[in-house]
Amino acid sequence: MDIFQVIVLALIQGLTEFLPISSSAHLILPAQLLDWQDQGLTFDVAVNTGSLLAVVIYFRRELFSMFTAWTGSLVSRQQTQESKLAWWIILATIPAVIVGFTAKDFISTHLRNIEVIATTTIVFGLLLWWADKLNREGFSEFQVGWKKALLIGIAQAMALIPGTSRSGATITAALALGLSREAAARFSFLMSVPVSLGAAILVVKDLLSSQEAIDYQALILGTALSFVAAYLCIHYFLKIISRMGMTPFVIYRLALGAILCVVIFA
Repeated sequence: MDIFQVIVLALIQGLTEFLPISSSAHLILPAQLLDWQDQGLTFDVAVNTGSLLAVVIYFRRELFSMFTAWTGSLVSRQQTQESKLAWWIILATIPAVIVGFTAKDFISTHLRNIEVIATTTIVFGLLLWWADKLNREGFSEFQVGWKKALLIGIAQAMALIPGTSRSGATITAALALGLSREAAARFSFLMSVPVSLGAAILVVKDLLSSQEAIDYQALILGTALSFVAAYLCIHYFLKIISRMGMTPFVIYRLALGAILCVVIFA
């Protein structure tokens, strides 16, 4: 990839990873619409690592508190709200791990195309709109419980399909289960840490054993740009979500899906 393509894709990843509009779809579409060579899953995960660093640094206090409480609970067998939240995040990660290992090749071979993206963009956009309108109770992330955590985790596993949006699917599920908008977003962001970390570790393992030439300059630049864009996105998204809700993102998804349908049938 040339530098311009690296910059565009890295900024797309950083700006869309934590918005409910699907970063994976936006990373695939340039290759589909602009006749760029597909950057591949290695670059996708590299820029996803930049987003991972952003969420870890932004929520560093919460993550440290959760980790210390969780490790303490292993010794004392006593649970705090932070240790319970950590356990729920772990539980919510399991469905994505199972689906990722069993369906990774099928997804990368058969589902990274514009037809799938158009369908999931529209369908899950409508589900997001329904969940946002349905939301009334406004639980916090510390009131999730293991059953709701597992259901949100199943939604995260479904988001492995391009165009679904990991944050979109998890926020949709969280809203439908009664979490407030802010709590749904925070729980979704925290859920991204173990999944993104696991994906990054697997790709690094493959890179170390690969005999193919790797453009490390593109990977490093993409990771850095994605980090900056994602950090700013998290900060401002959490500030404005309670006021504007999910409607702007629903409108964007429906418009994008409509445009993609025009492209498909043109």
